[in-house]
Amino acid sequence: MSNVTDLKKPTTPTTDAGTPGIPVKPVKPAKPGRARDVGIDRRPGFLTYGLLIALFLGGAYPLWWSFVAGSSDSSVLADTWPPLLPGGRFWDNVASVLDTVPFWQALANSIIVSGVITISVVFFSTLAGYSFAKLRFKGREGLMVFVIATLAVPTQLGIIPLFMLMKEFGWTGTLGAIIVPTLVTAFGVFFMRQYLVDVIPDELIEAARVDGASMFGTFWHVGLPAARPAMAILGLFTFMTAWTDYLWPLLVSPQNPTLQVALSQLQSAKYVDYTIVLAGAVMATIPLLILFVLAGKQLVSGIMAGAVKG
Repeated sequence: MSNVTDLKKPTTPTTDAGTPGIPVKPVKPAKPGRARDVGIDRRPGFLTYGLLIALFLGGAYPLWWSFVAGSSDSSVLADTWPPLLPGGRFWDNVASVLDTVPFWQALANSIIVSGVITISVVFFSTLAGYSFAKLRFKGREGLMVFVIATLAVPTQLGIIPLFMLMKEFGWTGTLGAIIVPTLVTAFGVFFMRQYLVDVIPDELIEAARVDGASMFGTFWHVGLPAARPAMAILGLFTFMTAWTDYLWPLLVSPQNPTLQVALSQLQSAKYVDYTIVLAGAVMATIPLLILFVLAGKQLVSGIMAGAVKG
């Protein structure tokens, strides 16, 4: 009888650990396709790929058409429907470019100017961005506001004072006059500051200082490795900006031209053959394409690192 009575008594629900508590309800397995409905593990469809392909074709078509026109004669420019396949005169037009302008000297000047500016901007912007992001000093916020405010000043507004300054120094006609005014940029400082403000924990910097690292040693061993993805992106954009700059090199150093200034001489004659001009434009674009191919991995990793940080 006692056994029958015990069976009729209500039992206290237990948890998984065997102690009295709230009964655990069984979890129902997720239905197939449920993760896709809530946006988890969602893969792009045909519309996404179609849009990306359309954007790629739209961005690549001007460069391709420049190559097509640069490999043909001037008669293709008068056609109602421009050709889609290149002709056979590209190397002839290249030879005309080399005969008309000092291409190789201008190419070397552009590599020197763009390389020095890129290295300087990336290093000093990273150093200043690290200081604004992680160091505590008097007037830090005011200086950062001043740096950001300089972005609102048009570049053309400072051309005349800069030219007078370069002439006073006797630097006109030299590559130094092109390089020195752009050794560091306000955008680079702001960009690196925004990246480093959250990516480096303050505890890591304090640990490095406790271990005896100097101020610059902490930046070199802690800040610089963490900033590499952003440095790659800043370096690519800085090199591209310096490579395509035209106005300032034209004003301050026309006798020792960069590539863009030299190629502008192709349009200075009374009769302009635009197939030769476009052939020169393609030749000037090839180094940028090579740079993007070589540094594409760093660019993608930098974008992904910024996305994960955000």
